[in-house]
Amino acid sequence: MLRFAESVRTWLVRLPRQQKRLIQLSADVLLVWLALWLAFFIRLGDPWFVDPFGGHAWLFVTAPLTAIPFFVRLGMYRAVMRYFGSDALITIAKAVTLSALVLALAVYWRSNEPKLIPRSMVFNYWWLSLMMIGGLRLAMRHYFMGGWFAPEGFFKYRSVDKGLPKVAIYGAGSAGNQLVAALRMGRAMRPVAFIDDEPNITNRMISGLRVYTSSQIQQMINETGAEEVLLAIPSASRGRRREILEDLERYPLHVRSVPGFMDLASGRVKVEDIQEVDIADLLGRDAVTPQEALFLKCIKDKIVMVTGAGGSIGSELCRQILTAQPRTLLLFEHSEYNLYSIQMELEARIEREALRTRLVPILGSIRTSERLLDVLRTWHVETVYHAAAYKHVPMVEHNVAEGVLNNVLGTLNTAQAAVQAGVANFVLISTDKAVRPTNVMGSTKRLAELVLQALSQEAAPVLFGSADGLHHVNKTRFTMVRFGNVLGSSGSVIPRFYQQIRNGGPVTVTHPNITRYFMTIPEAAQLVIQAGSMGQGGDVFVLDMGQPVKIADLAEKLIRLSGLSVCSEKNPTGDIAIEYTGLRPGEKLYEELLIGDNVSPTEHPMIMRASEEHFSWDVLKGLLGRLLEAVEKDDYPQVRLLLREAVSGYVPEGEIVDWVYQQRRIQPLDLGS
Repeated sequence: MLRFAESVRTWLVRLPRQQKRLIQLSADVLLVWLALWLAFFIRLGDPWFVDPFGGHAWLFVTAPLTAIPFFVRLGMYRAVMRYFGSDALITIAKAVTLSALVLALAVYWRSNEPKLIPRSMVFNYWWLSLMMIGGLRLAMRHYFMGGWFAPEGFFKYRSVDKGLPKVAIYGAGSAGNQLVAALRMGRAMRPVAFIDDEPNITNRMISGLRVYTSSQIQQMINETGAEEVLLAIPSASRGRRREILEDLERYPLHVRSVPGFMDLASGRVKVEDIQEVDIADLLGRDAVTPQEALFLKCIKDKIVMVTGAGGSIGSELCRQILTAQPRTLLLFEHSEYNLYSIQMELEARIEREALRTRLVPILGSIRTSERLLDVLRTWHVETVYHAAAYKHVPMVEHNVAEGVLNNVLGTLNTAQAAVQAGVANFVLISTDKAVRPTNVMGSTKRLAELVLQALSQEAAPVLFGSADGLHHVNKTRFTMVRFGNVLGSSGSVIPRFYQQIRNGGPVTVTHPNITRYFMTIPEAAQLVIQAGSMGQGGDVFVLDMGQPVKIADLAEKLIRLSGLSVCSEKNPTGDIAIEYTGLRPGEKLYEELLIGDNVSPTEHPMIMRASEEHFSWDVLKGLLGRLLEAVEKDDYPQVRLLLREAVSGYVPEGEIVDWVYQQRRIQPLDLGS
């Protein structure tokens, strides 16, 4: 029987639209007649009083003739039954009410009818039509969405739903109700309860589900068998979401969430796009609203270029820059795929929001100074955000030459080209790993900072290896912005943890005491843009990263919020173990944001200005010459010595692990071959 009913449902869904409308119209005519007959029966109690084929025939002809045109005109047959909502109920109420009023006028005009028609009959007809026509549509919506099924009884779930994962929805507001409707339609999960602390709705029924309070979660699990919790609180602050997640950690529930309010509002995602818990919610830091004057100063109606535009930080900078409406946005990127991806995303947004910004995707490398200068001069670029860099600590440690050439020479090339092209604003994206580094990546990023600091002090610097070899008056305002790890960037630890949990573990952490600063990519990009507007020349700005987070604690939280337990000495039967693998080459236990203590506040509460020692351009130029010569000779011990000489606090740990250097020690290069 169930299989037959399921096939009927599938057949109805696949019918052509005109046939579906004809079925609805026929059903409505029958319901109007039934409502009319019941209206007499309820009023008089005599089923034989009504004579639809005799004296009352005109009434049974008039009723559908007055009702159906209103139903058609108000769009009742345009609504898709599966997505029938409260707005459709209002439409039905309007249509039925108008048709009842017209019928009442017809009865009044025929007041000399030989058979008496009670005046209250019209009222009975109105509410019966409302119940039957609206009720049929509600029942069919629930039938098509898989909620109840007639052969099992109207208030029972279909048997095909019984094997689905049971989920509770945290948040019984509009997002929660939309999520329930989407889940019932998709039939991938079975919603069994709401969780909400709103006193007006607790312990009540919404969409057929009981609303439990946060203190009744264990009771909810026992009564419903819920295995997951889906957070449907897109407008809640991060602080509130953190409180909720800490509360849910105690229960064996896999916690996931619907997207944030801004993602929903922008149309990038839908309510039913369920995702793992945003790690930013665990940090509980609410982003500070950008200061509009700072945010727009270097961008609005200007020509802006972002290097490394397809990377994690570069792509988010492009998204944020687009909101400030530059005249032209140049995407400078050496990876063809990354450039294509960000171009497609931004072009779709420009079309969707009818923006006037011109988008120019440019393939190129910051290692090629001629290409940089040509681009900057051709488009008369006014602001450059330099995000192109190699950032993965172990990778750069194993590829020293590429780290130096890309992070140091690439920054030097970009800065020189900016001076020659007369760029007004130049902002370098730096890192907390540049402070007293123990690795090549951090030391090259600090050296990149020193390059800009030296250039900013020179009114007319002689450019090192410039494309034209000429003197240029320096009109460029150089600014550096230093911050810690960003959540969700390429190679970030969080996606790796989630993948390891999905694979059954273990979750690998390098050291039990390792800590890191974290910030969301959008927040970091917004602060970078604002800090870049405050610099006077050679400024190093440091972002307020909050409190450092212990990576091992983060791993434990992610395991528990996945509905699993941590396997440890105290709990040997746990689901997922945490395995400590040891610090990787060049990795530090703790990161710092400041080299010294000389820091001052700025007009933005999340941005500080650091005052740090630096070299003159003449001194730095000679040092850079020796460094690049050592790189060319693959003399990595000399490279390390020169980096130590240039970068204050650089203390490399362990031996040189560059792949080329190690291989040549094992098998020396035969120059005679």
